[in-house]
Amino acid sequence: MESRAWFAGTSDLASTRRGASSFLDSLSSDDCELAALQSWAKTWITIGQHNSSLVELNLQKQALDIAKEAWLCALTAFEVARRLLADGNRDDPEISATVESDFRKFGPALGHTVENLRISCDQVQVPACYLPAGGSYLRLPAVICISSEEEKRMSLLRRLLPVIIGRKMSILVVSYEDVAGNSRGESEMLLSRCLDYLSCCPDIDRNRIAVYGDGSSAALATDFAAYDDRVAAAVCDAGLWNRARTLGCIRWLTRATEDAEANSAHSPQLTHKINCPILVPVSARGIVSVSDVVELHANCIAAGVPLEVILPQMYRGGAEPENFVILDQRIFDWLEKKLNQ
Repeated sequence: MESRAWFAGTSDLASTRRGASSFLDSLSSDDCELAALQSWAKTWITIGQHNSSLVELNLQKQALDIAKEAWLCALTAFEVARRLLADGNRDDPEISATVESDFRKFGPALGHTVENLRISCDQVQVPACYLPAGGSYLRLPAVICISSEEEKRMSLLRRLLPVIIGRKMSILVVSYEDVAGNSRGESEMLLSRCLDYLSCCPDIDRNRIAVYGDGSSAALATDFAAYDDRVAAAVCDAGLWNRARTLGCIRWLTRATEDAEANSAHSPQLTHKINCPILVPVSARGIVSVSDVVELHANCIAAGVPLEVILPQMYRGGAEPENFVILDQRIFDWLEKKLNQ
């Protein structure tokens, strides 16, 4: 077990991200007992604190590139610790206070100031966090990121910073709870106002704005991409959650599971309404199953729908935390590729 912490002293982002990914993949069901998870969380908090101290030291020396690497290493380490804790303690006060303090102190000093916005739609105002790419006079792409139902927008922003910075891509982050409308079409209208905002920014290319729905927000991203044809790329569930929910209602009402499955559409109709490239990531704790995504992918290829999938690198049961490091990397590699084609 101790060998997993070989990277504890490094402030090299690539090494820290590889180490975090390997660590998460190496966890067994025995490692996921509460006491073991809490012990490993403390280790990762220590790693984060070590890198935070390196940020301070290198800022004093005006070694900004080294300080930036250490800051992103710290964010990665704290995110690993946050995920190792029990779900009920996901917003651990020690981690939250440290990360928030570091974020406010180091972000502006390193040239990454987050703008807190309120985007209006009729009588509703949507709080959002905007991180411009900066450093260029060119119009650059942007991504509207929707946090999962269990996560706040700032938590998602901090998690994504290590994979966003350096890509020449702006992000605008909103929370699931702020855009999930109670009436049909409300979430789509709210997200369209977010796209309107980005389209008016002088440093954003209005033709290269994507949407990414994290976790349970993947269904919101699907509905939005089908609603607004300005979306240039969509990381979403391609309608699978709505399909599964519909099938569940049919089964409950008819008690005829086989007939319901046999008569259901193999490819959700929403995929044919989306006029942009689609990526469906599958995670161990996602809202769609691997078998459904594989079937959807095959049918979309046959129908000429530009849909790609990300499948887990390994299949594990139990309570092992998801390897967010590799999943985030693959999602934003895909977004960068599609938005720069």
